[in-house]
Amino acid sequence: MTWPFDQVENAAAITTKQVVNGSLPVLVVVHYEDDHSWAFTCGTTNNTEDAQLVSMAQIIKLDPTLHSIADLPPGWRATRDSVNAEWIRVKNE
Repeated sequence: MTWPFDQVENAAAITTKQVVNGSLPVLVVVHYEDDHSWAFTCGTTNNTEDAQLVSMAQIIKLDPTLHSIADLPPGWRATRDSVNAEWIRVKNE
């Protein structure tokens, strides 16, 4: 399978320690407009101490369902209620 994201596999991505340790799934994805970076978070915390930097490849390995959101345009966000739910995409205001 070819890499579907606009950032290389070893580019940094933002996530939370809850996602990394497996206690919560990725339910919020943000594709930033300014630098095209990505955030893959659980959506339950904005605390700085919960933030983690991982590679794009690592976050996809943790949750392969994220391939389905690879076409999210810069400046957009997507949310879902559970890992099996459909993504709801909206322009990031």
